[in-house]
Amino acid sequence: MNQSLAALRLGSAKQAAASLAAGSSTGKGAAHRARGYAADAKAKNPYSHTLRLPRTGFPLRADAARREKEFRKRCTDTLYEWQLENNRGEKFILHDGPPYANGDLHIGHFMNKVLKDIINRYQVMQGRRVVYIPGFDGHGLPIEQKALERLKAQDRDSLDPMAIRKLARDFALEAVKRQTKSFKEYGVMGDWSHPYLTLDPGYEADQLGIFKVMVERGYIYRQNKPVYWSPSSHTALAEAELEYNDKHVSTSVYVKMPLTSESAAKLGATTGDVSALIWTTTPWTLPANRAIAVRHDLEYVLARVVEGGGSSAAGYQLLVGKDRLAAIAELLPEGSSIAELGTFAGKQLEGLEYTSPISGKQCRVLLADYVTGDSGTGLVHSAPGHGQEDYEFGLANGIEIFSPVDDYGRFTNEAGPTLAGKEVLGEGSRAVVDMLTAQGLLLSQQKFTHSYPYDWRTKLPIIQRATPQWFANVGDLKASACESLREVAIVPESSRRRLESYVTGRSEWCISRQRVWGVPIP
Repeated sequence: MNQSLAALRLGSAKQAAASLAAGSSTGKGAAHRARGYAADAKAKNPYSHTLRLPRTGFPLRADAARREKEFRKRCTDTLYEWQLENNRGEKFILHDGPPYANGDLHIGHFMNKVLKDIINRYQVMQGRRVVYIPGFDGHGLPIEQKALERLKAQDRDSLDPMAIRKLARDFALEAVKRQTKSFKEYGVMGDWSHPYLTLDPGYEADQLGIFKVMVERGYIYRQNKPVYWSPSSHTALAEAELEYNDKHVSTSVYVKMPLTSESAAKLGATTGDVSALIWTTTPWTLPANRAIAVRHDLEYVLARVVEGGGSSAAGYQLLVGKDRLAAIAELLPEGSSIAELGTFAGKQLEGLEYTSPISGKQCRVLLADYVTGDSGTGLVHSAPGHGQEDYEFGLANGIEIFSPVDDYGRFTNEAGPTLAGKEVLGEGSRAVVDMLTAQGLLLSQQKFTHSYPYDWRTKLPIIQRATPQWFANVGDLKASACESLREVAIVPESSRRRLESYVTGRSEWCISRQRVWGVPIP
C-alpha cells in the first residue's frame, strides 16, 4: 500500500510541474502581448493632444550631486561680488572672530558661520554692501600640540624651536585649506580668496605695534607670581582657558601644625602636644607652607582631645575656630572626648610660631581678612607660591614666594628627597599624606567632591604655581572699556551686564606661554 501511495504522490507532483511549466509559458506570452498593446496605444492614441499639460525645460531628475555645486557658486562667490558692485546702500561690515586652524570643523563651527551668513544675507536684501572677510587663528598652543601629535615622542623631544615653528605653520596652513573648503560647502558667502591669517607677517607686525604702545604706557610687566599652570600642556594658562569640573574629587586633610613650646605657653598650655589645626584640599601644597592665617575678629579655642577613651595624659591639644569645634569632634574616633580649655580672639594669636610639618621650617600665625569660620577649621594654611590670595597675603607680610614644582607638575629637589620627581596631583600628594601619617600629624583625611579648574584643551586638572611670567595690567583699562561698551548696541540688552561684569572682574592677564608657536614677546 505504501508503494501505491508513493506512486500516486509522484504522479501528482509530475502533473503539478507540468501545469506550472505551461502557466509560465502562457505568462510570458501574455506579458509580451501587453507590451505590444501599450506600444500601439502610445503610437496611435488620438487623445494625447487634448491633454493640457505644462511643458518645461527642467530635467526630469535634479542631478543634485552635480548641479548643487553650480548653484552654490552663484549663491556665494558670485552673489558676494555682485552685491558689492550693485547694491547702493551703506557698507555693512561683519567682523569675524577666527576659529583655530587646528583641525576639521565641527557643529559649533557650522552654527557660528551659518548664523553670521544669515545676518549678512539679510543685510544684502536690505540693499547694503556687505563686507565679510573671514579669518583663521593660526597661532597658539592647540595648533602646536596637534602638529607635534603627528610625531613620535622621541622625535618631538629632539626638535629645536625653529623646526617646531615650521611644523606648526605648515599644519595651520593645511588646516586653513580644509576649513575653507568646508565653510564654502556650507554655502557661506564671503571673501574666501582673501582671508586674514594671524600668522601673516603683516598681522604679527600690527600685534607687536600694539604691544609696543602697551609697554610705553606701563601696562606690561614681569613678575614671579602664581599662575594657572597645566601640567598636561606644560604651560601657563589665562583664566579664559579654564573650564570647571564640578565632580572633581580631591583628598582633603586635617593636619596638626605643632606650636613651639613658647607659643604653646602663651596660650596657657604647659604640657602635652599643642598644635594649630588646618584643613586643605591640596595636600601637595603643604611643602610650600609658609604661614597660617587667622581672622582678627573670629573666636578660637584651645581644646584637649582624648581619643578612644584614653587617659587625659595621652591626649593632645588643638587650636581651632570655636564655631568649628563641633565639626572637628565628628572627625575623632568613636569614644573620643574634646573639651575647651580656653578662648581667644584671632588678634591674640598673631605672631604665634609653629613648625611646618614637611619642610620643618619655623613659621608664624598671621592675620588675614579672607579667613572665614564657616568651613574648615578657622585657620588657613598659606602657601604664597600656590594661590593668588596666598600670594597677596605673602607680599603684605614679607613671606617667601616658594613653589617647589616643575613645568611637568612634579616636585623638585627643593621639596626634599622623599617627594622629588613625584607628580603633585598623583603620587606626590599621596606621599605627602603618608609623611604626615608617619609624623603623627594627620588628624583625618576624606574624599572631597568639588568644582576644580581643568585645562580646556587637554581636559585634565591644572595647578597654581609661582613662575616668572609676563602680565598685562588691565586694571587701568576697565573704566575706558566699559565706557566704550555704552556706545555699542548689544542684542539682547541683558548681555551688556554680563559683558561688563566680565571686563570689570579682571585686573591682569597672563600673556606669556611656555611654547614656541606664537608671536614672541620681544
